[in-house]
Amino acid sequence: MSEKPAETLEVDEFTLGLVGPEQEWAGTVRDGGTVKTHTPAGCWGPMITPSFRGGHEVTRPIYVENAEPGDALVVRIKDVEVTSVATSTGSMAEREGAFGDDPFVDHRCPECGTPWPETVVEGTGPESIRCAECGANASSFGFEYGYTVVFDDDRTVGITVGADGAHQLAERADEAMALPENSRQHPILLYEPDEMPGALGRLRPFIGNIGTTPAVELPDSHNAGDFGQFLIGAEHDWGLPDEAALEARTDGHLDSNEVRPGAVLICPVRVDGAGLYVGDLHANQGDGELSLHTTDVSGRTELEVEVIKGLDLPGPLLLPNEADLPHIAKPYTDAERDAGATLADEYDVETLHDALPLQVIGSGATINDATENAFARASSLFGISEGEVRSRCTFTGGVEIARLPGVVQLSMLVPVELLDEVGLTETVREQYGA
Repeated sequence: MSEKPAETLEVDEFTLGLVGPEQEWAGTVRDGGTVKTHTPAGCWGPMITPSFRGGHEVTRPIYVENAEPGDALVVRIKDVEVTSVATSTGSMAEREGAFGDDPFVDHRCPECGTPWPETVVEGTGPESIRCAECGANASSFGFEYGYTVVFDDDRTVGITVGADGAHQLAERADEAMALPENSRQHPILLYEPDEMPGALGRLRPFIGNIGTTPAVELPDSHNAGDFGQFLIGAEHDWGLPDEAALEARTDGHLDSNEVRPGAVLICPVRVDGAGLYVGDLHANQGDGELSLHTTDVSGRTELEVEVIKGLDLPGPLLLPNEADLPHIAKPYTDAERDAGATLADEYDVETLHDALPLQVIGSGATINDATENAFARASSLFGISEGEVRSRCTFTGGVEIARLPGVVQLSMLVPVELLDEVGLTETVREQYGA
């Protein structure tokens, strides 16, 4: 892009559920600059809005100065602020006849057959999303089991409400969801689900969908190895011929609850300018997102971006807050180093390797496939055998489930000499003050 890079770029325009090289740019930010976003809620709103081609409403891609294919983009998450006062969520039920190959992507009106129909809202409840052509209920989704959550002013806790509270929120759904001006989704609060009233939950906001633009256009919710499986053999416009074609993904749809303020995400660059995009903020989520959906919210983010030249990543890396690391994958203390040095002297170990924490993101059709993918990515990145990866992750790391059915974080204390070889040492040392 020819426009002058901004020191701080504010983004408030969104796609209709697609990410890829054809999307219109949101603007250009300086290498080392700041991106601020105000994004609408993710999954449920776009899911019940049939004009969307993917399951989220993410920002238009952001062009980062100096970023070229074969580089890496460091994204430091400085702040995540929830602006919604409530949301609805739960486990989903698909509506027969309202989609073709994929209920998240291939929408059609079940009555008149209009593809990706424009819709209007009539009243509240699960029948409120109506086809503008024929008036039929056109949404592809309903709740198998659903509930509505309202948050305290400080966004530290939320409680689930009963029928009266859910209905009150449904009647002011746009306001309560705090949808940004340019959002095009219907707010999920309209459905007013009221199961599970009286549950109190802790909030810890994070970003569910953040990453760089893939080499081919994909539905934003399917830019991962698990949801991406639904594209293989599909007959809609974003169908892929085989598993190999899914390698174009950049795994922006992570749903890791550790992608929160203080964390650093390092993303592969597949297109000129990187095409950073952001969306699908969550107020909280247990590991694994076990019902496939959580507390989707509108909110603001502040991100700092930096390009690492020549770091060709097979997939994203995560440097979570130290508190979020597994105990055995935390940075060494001085006392631990001293004890290790004593043992090394006693047993004639010539080199006691210094090491720093790093998480390799893996994704695949299942948790096992995602873990194998993470092994392969770590092996490729550091030029070591899969056996060594498995051994180091067993002795000084582990695997955590970001999302079922198939996104994981593979933690490992990586020898500094390996980080040196790929140019990551400075970034990791800065994150952990080591």
